[in-house]
Amino acid sequence: MNIFRILGDVSHLLAIIILLLKIVKSKSCAGISGKSQILFALVFTTRYLDLFTNFISIYNTVMKVIFLICAYVTVYMIYVKFRKTFDSENDSFRLEFLLVPVTGLSFLENHSFTPLEILWTFSIYLESVAILPQLFMISKTGEAETITTHYLFFLGLYRALYIANWVWRYHTENFYDQIAVVSGVVQTIFYCDFFYLYVTKVLKGKKLSLPMPV
Repeated sequence: MNIFRILGDVSHLLAIIILLLKIVKSKSCAGISGKSQILFALVFTTRYLDLFTNFISIYNTVMKVIFLICAYVTVYMIYVKFRKTFDSENDSFRLEFLLVPVTGLSFLENHSFTPLEILWTFSIYLESVAILPQLFMISKTGEAETITTHYLFFLGLYRALYIANWVWRYHTENFYDQIAVVSGVVQTIFYCDFFYLYVTKVLKGKKLSLPMPV
């Protein structure tokens, strides 16, 4: 395991912790897309089914369990504990536009046609687009809270670090997973505009705002 992989995992975990702390401290899930969080919970569930079949390392197992627990706790807080603060009107992205093509693609393009492998592939494809409901919600409301932008920044940083991890593994191990790499690049591209706004506005103490859709 290389430094890029570790930093990527830390960045990913930090993003989730930031989001959970935001919800707990403010006792509100305003500005957070519950649909994105459902997709991320589905990503972790379908990807980490190998917890029951394949032991890699204690680090790997612990991280998987933490991500699963955090994902479902987040969904619980949004839809149960703080449901009155949930902005369902603006969280209106239609999930079938993502789930249907991702499901079809996972059956067509995978490493082997087995249940676990198809579900793993599904999780990789789904993760690349799971943030779209959140970005759509921000574009619809026209702005985002600073703490939410920090969450998105570290989530995007996690994907960027994983690209560096794949480059490193290709040069040191001659390892290349086309499905993971292409999906990761696509996901990182979705964050490009956000990264620019984060650096030019949020880091300078300004509130991130976007043009309201017509």
